[in-house]
Amino acid sequence: MILAVDIGNTNIVIGCVEEEKIYFVERISTDISKTELEYVVGFKTLLDLYQIRTEEITGCIIASVVPPLNNIIKTAMKKLLHISPLIVGPGIKTGLNILMDNPAQVGSDLIVNAVAGLKYYGAPIIIIDMGTATTISVIDEKKHYIGGMILPGVKVSLEALVSGTSQLPRISLEAPKKLIGTNTIDCMKSGIIMGQASCLDSMIDRIWEDLGYETAVVATGGLSGCIVPHCKRKVVYDNELTLKGLGIIYHKNAESALS
Repeated sequence: MILAVDIGNTNIVIGCVEEEKIYFVERISTDISKTELEYVVGFKTLLDLYQIRTEEITGCIIASVVPPLNNIIKTAMKKLLHISPLIVGPGIKTGLNILMDNPAQVGSDLIVNAVAGLKYYGAPIIIIDMGTATTISVIDEKKHYIGGMILPGVKVSLEALVSGTSQLPRISLEAPKKLIGTNTIDCMKSGIIMGQASCLDSMIDRIWEDLGYETAVVATGGLSGCIVPHCKRKVVYDNELTLKGLGIIYHKNAESALS
């Protein structure tokens, strides 16, 4: 069993992976002010919650888009598991052919999602990750990572709307009672939820038109569950996609080290 950790701008996704099985997927707040010990306590609490002993964990892998936290989390993992974690980055084998202007600039989270998307859903595929930012990755029929898009995330958009106006209240992210709102809150909910869903539908259509063929579409990330059900295009929601990708990359590099 390995411990997989994905450090995002808003949340840290953590879970235990064994072969094809994901034991749990949980999120804790990303906080660069926390000490190594505080993260140790947080991770240990999660393991205890799912009755997983540290002795059962034989490996650890980390993907991160928050560089200031990399060494803190790495040290925390060493203290907790007595294992030096694998960090997704330069020198790590992923098996992904990236056709970008500068492949080194592609976020580790996008790479991890793409690896999992290819294995579990095949190519061609569009992968949507809805977190602080909404990212869209495109893998063509030849299994090449050819690029994508970065959009303002759902909460970022909502926060900009609320903070930039004097009379709009803060609202929860849930579907409105109907598309055409008849009060301020439902109008905002419709704009955020249905607006984001419509945006994804349109982006999918435009990508298909650009490629010249249709693809599978998979969404992951903490906010995808709120938006995907309202898309008109078929979008598969996979909350475990990132952890699956981390598991694949870990084993690919572990096997390489043994050979």
